[in-house]
Amino acid sequence: MREFGMKRKKIEGESCSSSSSLSSVSVRQNEEDIISSLPDSILCHILSFLPIRDSVATSVLSNRWKPLWTLVPVLDLDHYNLSRKRRGQTFSFVDTVVRIWTLRNAISTPTPLRKLRISWCVDCLPLFVDSLVRATIPKGSLQQLDLNIYSFKQRLELPRSVFFSKTLVVLKLNGTFLLNPPSASTFPNLEILLLDSVRYANCDSLSTLLASSPVLQDFTLKLGRFGMDNLDKNAAAGKLNIIVLVPTLKFLLLHVECESYKLHLNTPPLKYFHFKGVLDEDVVLEKLPNLVKSVLQVETCYDTSDDDYAMRIWDFMGPLYNVISMELYINTAESLCHASNHDDDVPMFHNLSSLKIYGELWFKYAWHAVRLLLFRAPKLQTLTFELVDLYGSRCSDLDNCSKNSPDVPQCLSSHLTTCHYIGFSEHEDEMELVRQILKDAKVLRTMKITAEGRPDSKTKRRIHKELVKFPKSSQICQIALD
Repeated sequence: MREFGMKRKKIEGESCSSSSSLSSVSVRQNEEDIISSLPDSILCHILSFLPIRDSVATSVLSNRWKPLWTLVPVLDLDHYNLSRKRRGQTFSFVDTVVRIWTLRNAISTPTPLRKLRISWCVDCLPLFVDSLVRATIPKGSLQQLDLNIYSFKQRLELPRSVFFSKTLVVLKLNGTFLLNPPSASTFPNLEILLLDSVRYANCDSLSTLLASSPVLQDFTLKLGRFGMDNLDKNAAAGKLNIIVLVPTLKFLLLHVECESYKLHLNTPPLKYFHFKGVLDEDVVLEKLPNLVKSVLQVETCYDTSDDDYAMRIWDFMGPLYNVISMELYINTAESLCHASNHDDDVPMFHNLSSLKIYGELWFKYAWHAVRLLLFRAPKLQTLTFELVDLYGSRCSDLDNCSKNSPDVPQCLSSHLTTCHYIGFSEHEDEMELVRQILKDAKVLRTMKITAEGRPDSKTKRRIHKELVKFPKSSQICQIALD
């Protein structure tokens, strides 16, 4: 009986296990049925987020899935993913794309492409990419064209049809393109434009493109040192015209690695402006009343006197007077000091409530620059430092700065409520900076310190113990240490 009972329990256990397995299989089948029963539009939307190779692979699941990948309105051709080895074979990028394109167009009514992205960094035939783009644009459905292509043997020009696309909303070009738009170009619906490291056929190539985009909202330009190799050096001093007169532009990012350009910016709706590079003398900014945030990384120019270049930077910053939030590279702040004697010509930022100063801290007049900026922002509420100790070099003018300028900036007396130091490394001058802010900021609520690296709890307690010894003008100020 005992043996029978044990066998019975074993059989019951196996039965339960079997039932559980059948149940799980049934659940999986039901789940598969639920997914397969979804409309084509939803399944295609899901597949559009997969790499093209994975999307094509779903065709082996069942007859229901076999044609679905051909209906996806997104074609993302990434050289790295499509050329990798698989099962001992290496597939050529071009061969793989041709197969995919052929299969997709084999159906009687292929779904028009909404987005085409090609990422390619080897020397294949530029004619192939040209043909692919030419076959896509005339369909009248393409909304996003993203080409990230580098060829070391031949530059690629966009097909003429691209410059007359009425459906493009997003155009991103990155790589060895020669941009040469016709004067009659038109992009009536283009909202996002990104140009990274492309070449320009003439001085007005960029301006022509911008003038043909009346509803542009987001423009990113990264101008490399070789971007103007094709310009006629005798025409307009060989300078590229960056004329941005777009009445709808809200986001503008300019990274300029060269020093030969003309910039004219007149975009009243602009809310975000990021500039990085050397300022050319032919720069005009006007009508920026709605600017919310600016990031300025104006780099040093060695061909101009310090005083003249400093005034050039102040003139550049003048039209940004309404900005609410600003991030300023420490190099830029340093350069401004050279024109500190021209107080009548230095702009005030009456609406500036948040200021962040970042970069490598090794310049002699770094803290003098900070103090100068505080005097130009009387309503500043939040001050952030994110500074890196470069090569262990420290500035030594903080004490002298405070002694020579006994006046306290207005923002410290009445508005500054939050100060955050990121990358704090316990150096003497950093301690002195925190001490002075605690001493002068009468309405400060929070002094937040983020220590460099990953300090242990013992180090944090030591830093906190030192900081709480400093006298505070604000009785409600709390010192927080990350």
